[in-house]
Amino acid sequence: MMQAAILLGGSNSRLERVSLPAIGPKEVLVRLEGTGVCASNLPAWEGRPWFDYPLDPGAPGHEGWGTVEAVGQEVTTVGLGTRVALVSSQAFAEYDVTDERALVPVPSALDGMPIPGEPLACAVNAHGRAAITPGSWVVIIGIGFLGAVLTRLATLQGGRVIAVSRRAFARTLAQRFGAEASVSFDDPMQSFGEIHARLGDALAPVVIEAVGTQAALDLATRVAGTRGRLVIAGYHQDGPRAVDLQQWNWKGLDVINAHERQLERYTAGMRTGIELLADGSLDLASLLSAPIPLSQLDEAFRLAVERPDGFVKAIVDLRTR
Repeated sequence: MMQAAILLGGSNSRLERVSLPAIGPKEVLVRLEGTGVCASNLPAWEGRPWFDYPLDPGAPGHEGWGTVEAVGQEVTTVGLGTRVALVSSQAFAEYDVTDERALVPVPSALDGMPIPGEPLACAVNAHGRAAITPGSWVVIIGIGFLGAVLTRLATLQGGRVIAVSRRAFARTLAQRFGAEASVSFDDPMQSFGEIHARLGDALAPVVIEAVGTQAALDLATRVAGTRGRLVIAGYHQDGPRAVDLQQWNWKGLDVINAHERQLERYTAGMRTGIELLADGSLDLASLLSAPIPLSQLDEAFRLAVERPDGFVKAIVDLRTR
């Protein structure tokens, strides 16, 4: 048996004792240390009408890491006791199960550190799709966890980043992560004016939208330059979007949906991200909250909604109740 959170909708969850998940011949059972709370989880917690409640135990947690507890009879790539980051779907629980191909071992250099591998993979993969060249300008709209990591990755690549965010704290964070400039997103027209003043009529060769809202998509379209690359990394899930296709056509933009759906792409991104953590190129410490017990999952979600100063991503501790 294990403890698992069950989302009930209406900004409410409950903790229940449920059976351990069964593992198939090519699957692995992981005793989870922790997981992150993704912004894409918020609608499920809030009770949006496209979900059926209650959700399955542990769902929709998907940013976990922990230690291999048991393996299926046909598993050959990982052994008991290996510390791993994983791609799974029910990580708001003490244990989760996933395919052996969805695991990435964590080196001993990172012992004791939280390793939210899945969102790290999202950032690495979106960065790869952006194809940033040294010395080129990159506008990143939205500086949460994803935007902050993208800022660091872009500057490691030699990109010159303009970070756009509503929160002054996030703009300062982006500059610590290497952004050359930061712009407020309180007034999108003013945001465009400030970016235009810095870049001129050529505007930005690369724009990464990392918010998932109509306003962010609109600004991304406006600041992208002719033959620019517009990378949609934000998760748009609350309804259809309107796009200025005339601008996309006129500018000849390459518009890229940076959401991967191939497991191999996720694990490749996780592997690269973990390597960057291990060699010190990337440090997540300033992006992660103090660990929050699973019994207080609702508080973790409230932090993700309210985003107080200094907050970027909530981390749930699955070893304490």
